Amino acid sequence: MAFRSAVITFPGSNCDRDMAVALEQVSGTAPVRVWHGDAELPDNLDFIALPGGFSYGDYLRSGAMAANSPIMREIVRAADRGVPVLGVCNGFQVLTEARLLPGALMRNASQHFICRTVGLKVENAQSIFTSGYEAGQEIRIPVAHHDGNYFADEETLDRLEGDGRVAFRYTENCNGSRRDIAGVLNKAGNVLGMMPHPERAVDAAHGGTDGLALFEGAMKALAKA
Repeated sequence: MAFRSAVITFPGSNCDRDMAVALEQVSGTAPVRVWHGDAELPDNLDFIALPGGFSYGDYLRSGAMAANSPIMREIVRAADRGVPVLGVCNGFQVLTEARLLPGALMRNASQHFICRTVGLKVENAQSIFTSGYEAGQEIRIPVAHHDGNYFADEETLDRLEGDGRVAFRYTENCNGSRRDIAGVLNKAGNVLGMMPHPERAVDAAHGGTDGLALFEGAMKALAKA
């Protein structure tokens, strides 16, 4: 049975094509491209991806306006049903603004846009998204953001740590994120937000393939479900 995925595009998204190419490369099936203003998602989706970019020009707060797009109501319902939802970079910002994930993404501590490959440590290898890695494995994934500084209060951070919901941690903190957090999961484990771009690390010609295991692991985990 074909793997059915969707990539959501907001005004200002610029990594939606990269995400679509990565999903098709791994699954063999092109994802459905969904516009933010659509009122409904396609039926029987196995995976939803919110890509990077600068939705609505990052006005107000990064991801805040996109979180109120019509399609987000359906994405929240899909997540509540257990559909895996991946938010990368701006997608992570949208997920926090939509309250699908705790915390917020603030301006980088350096006050500068960061665009380079960074080291990550896999903290939780038991989620749908991280099952293709080993716990403690170190990988290298590109980042490209101005507002990637993850913040949450101490109680929330302790809860995330205690529940094993920190998916990835920076080995070299590039943006000031609390406790070096680069990616977090929701309580059910079917929503992941991360600032680094795994879809930019699926082709050796582009500098590395450490992102492949995220997509391949998710496909395998879903096939077994």
